[in-house]
Amino acid sequence: MTTLITWINQAARVSALIGGLVLIALMLMTVISVIGRGINAYGIGPVPGDFELVEYGSAFVIFWVLPWCQMRHGHVAVDVVARFFPKVLSHLINAVSHALMLIMAVFIARQLTIGCLDKISDGETSFILQMPVWWGMAAALPGAWLWMITALITLIMAVMPSLKGAGHDAV
Repeated sequence: MTTLITWINQAARVSALIGGLVLIALMLMTVISVIGRGINAYGIGPVPGDFELVEYGSAFVIFWVLPWCQMRHGHVAVDVVARFFPKVLSHLINAVSHALMLIMAVFIARQLTIGCLDKISDGETSFILQMPVWWGMAAALPGAWLWMITALITLIMAVMPSLKGAGHDAV
């Protein structure tokens, strides 16, 4: 089990790094587009479809960094109040919080999958670039599915404290 946790932790880390690289690319594209708008009088304009690219890219980035955030317990923090509770109650609150996060991750990943399949079938495209809308959703899906898996792993780690450090030894 600890090998699986370590592997999922590394997958989440790589996922976040990829998301970060895409975020940097989006920032650079936005800067270039803004500069292009500023010097439009000289025949250089904005990046065509910059808003669409930021929209698709933002969804990608969000879903690809969620698994790392989940593995680092960036979503669920009960430390502020729970540190004053008895240890048993604190662990129970932590486990319930992780269970609720798993439910949310499953729901969002499921809905994103259904939405992507729906957009594939209706053939909707973006306004400027005429890119299929499902491309952005499909690009976000692996991150959403990995988030769902990491939410399950963090719930297991919360319920089985002996596994708590397993995913973080290589971090």
